[in-house]
Amino acid sequence: MTKPRFVNCRLPFPLLALYVFALFPASPTAADDLADLAKLAPDVLSKEQQGEAAGMIDREIYRRTAEVNARNREQWSQITSREQWEKFRDERVAALRRSLGDYPAPPAKLNVRTTSILTGEGFKIENTVYESRPGQWVTGNLYVPDKPTDSMPGILIAHAHHGGKRDSELQDMGMTWARAGCLVLVIDQVGYGERRAHPFSSDEDYAKPYRTGRQDYYFRQDTGVQLQLLGDSLMGWMAWDLMRGVDLLLARDGIDAKKIILLGAVAGGGDPAGVTAALDHRIACCVPFNFGGPQPETRYPLPEDAETSFNYLGGANWESTRGLRLGGRDDFLHWVITGSIAPRRLIHAHEFSWDQERDPVWKRYQKIWGEFYNTTENLGFAHGKGLLSQRPPEASHCNNIGVFHRQMIHPLFERWFGIKVTAKDEYSAPRTSAELICLSDQARQELKPQSLNQLMSAIGQERIDAARKRLIGKSPTERRELLRADWSKLLGEVSLAKSPVIKATVVDDQHIAGAKVERIVLEVEPGIVVPVLVLSPAKQFNKAPVVIGLAQSGKAGFLKERSTELQKLIQSGVIVVLPDVRGIGESRAGDTDLTTNLQLFGETMLGQRLRDLRSILAYLRDRTDVNDSQIALWGDAFVPPNPANTDFKVPRNVDGWPRGPEPLGSQLVLLGALFEDDIRAVYLAGGLTSYRDVLTNFAVLIPHSASVPGALTAGDLCDLACSLAPKPLRMEALVNHLNRTVPIFELHGAYAPCVQAYTATPSAFSISELRSSPANWLLEQLR
Repeated sequence: MTKPRFVNCRLPFPLLALYVFALFPASPTAADDLADLAKLAPDVLSKEQQGEAAGMIDREIYRRTAEVNARNREQWSQITSREQWEKFRDERVAALRRSLGDYPAPPAKLNVRTTSILTGEGFKIENTVYESRPGQWVTGNLYVPDKPTDSMPGILIAHAHHGGKRDSELQDMGMTWARAGCLVLVIDQVGYGERRAHPFSSDEDYAKPYRTGRQDYYFRQDTGVQLQLLGDSLMGWMAWDLMRGVDLLLARDGIDAKKIILLGAVAGGGDPAGVTAALDHRIACCVPFNFGGPQPETRYPLPEDAETSFNYLGGANWESTRGLRLGGRDDFLHWVITGSIAPRRLIHAHEFSWDQERDPVWKRYQKIWGEFYNTTENLGFAHGKGLLSQRPPEASHCNNIGVFHRQMIHPLFERWFGIKVTAKDEYSAPRTSAELICLSDQARQELKPQSLNQLMSAIGQERIDAARKRLIGKSPTERRELLRADWSKLLGEVSLAKSPVIKATVVDDQHIAGAKVERIVLEVEPGIVVPVLVLSPAKQFNKAPVVIGLAQSGKAGFLKERSTELQKLIQSGVIVVLPDVRGIGESRAGDTDLTTNLQLFGETMLGQRLRDLRSILAYLRDRTDVNDSQIALWGDAFVPPNPANTDFKVPRNVDGWPRGPEPLGSQLVLLGALFEDDIRAVYLAGGLTSYRDVLTNFAVLIPHSASVPGALTAGDLCDLACSLAPKPLRMEALVNHLNRTVPIFELHGAYAPCVQAYTATPSAFSISELRSSPANWLLEQLR
């Protein structure tokens, strides 16, 4: 990396600059007495500046979103032929496919079992399971006509995120279309219904009142995080299950392979339906509600300038499917995904009122289907009424796809597939949840299905083993280079600019309680600030060693919880640097929504925070009072571990949720030392033992920002630690995914590879389940 330039200047915050403020007037306390250090105010920014800093990541996401939308508008304006469209489409669908993760080979013959059959008026329901991947059984209700024909349409329905296959609207559709001569398959998507990973399915499953029917919805966040650690995605697994559902339909006698229809319900069902149809050309028609165009939250009616003001990229949220990772970077926007279905049939579907005249996505669809393929007859629409903010009967709210919406679908299905259903043909005779059970006790005994966590854990270990196999026989330098390359891909951009310019203004230096204290605001990138405290010995005659302290609770946590250890360091001649990397401390902001949005652009919060650390290191190396060959990193966590009697069987959105780990400090010091060769030593405490452990429980307690998509494809946290050899490394009081202290015998097992990596310098690596004095160990390494 090119050495950064530092320019002295006087500029008002928040322009690109580094500011150093006086702490407060000199203390009457003796120069060598640091007893008041714990009382030191941690703030560097004013209240107004803190408010600005808290919104800086949001502003960065908004800027990137605007860039993606502008680029997309320009790209679309250049597409004037079918050939240009297909090149544009194919590149982006291929990128979408890569982003979803690894798939197993499709089964040569799908393993299907019917566990029971229900009879109805003009139809029957086959309670069915099929094995979408080894050990993973998908539960589904197959609605079959009483009198099957030789050319039956097959309909597959992806339910909303509200709940699984038992919903009455789903049953109504299954029964109605089966009575009209169709095979209709309604499955439980991964994590839902009979496939849920959490244990909360009835009021009796928890002692206090909780939202029983919403737990599948809440815990899909957890499943999404776990699948991302594997390098997969919730969207990818949902799409794979739906594709295997197509296999099931096509294997049935009498099915018409040219009449496979996929419907995606409102509120999260349209997302996997649209993606699946883009990837699987066996699907002849797709009806993805609320995916590709305006959303229920979009302004209605659209503005006159919708063509240029519309957010084609959309936004991400905690649900893990609406925000497709890398979608902004690689340009597979939702409308591109649905547009790629052409010239097959598409119904552009909306839960509420739709502004057809101004919808810019609809105009693009018309150009694709009409001008490029001359198949305008294959493009249709359906919509509801009213607004999301209104209630029935003014607005057409539904759980999946309501009767109101189906009245616009039926005529299209009749024209395209000969499915004759009118309003009077709608049928409703809902069965109980118990009647629709597919995995009966007998089926479970015979099939021995793996739980979702068992399956993910096994896949996780396979990917860790594969990553470690690549490192066998490599020298320490080669191992570091491989891991740097792996983690650079996983984290997003972690390098600084080739010629970074950091402008600095020194306002004042003063002493307090035996230390010189500087308050610093470092703008590491345009609009991104990192407030820093630099605590130096009061009497310093030579260049001094440096310890950088990093934690989830930032500099305030260090001052409150580790003041005694900080005092030892300063009194021994060490400069202590305490930053708040972006999104914590004085710039604290929401975790999950921000990290999910950053993933749209190929970034991670952890990767951006690593850039912050590297910027701080670049600044410190240019200071005249710093010995840049004696810089150590200290990562810590100040949240207490959960005690032995902690109840971890707790539903979401209730009081009593267990404390989660705070792994940021330990993650940053490991990664910082991996990417920066001249780090002298690394100490960490309270860090996460293993990413793989996160896969073993139904609940995820680590912060979303601590999760790195694909982390287990590069090994595990142990492998990061091993890569630092022969650099001195001390690890203490590590915790597991439940924020429980890990016993020493388990630590020895988990970190046995580190012992081997440090064979040449065994004293440089140590690990303990207990905390000791970080200052004493760091001082020993900085001698």
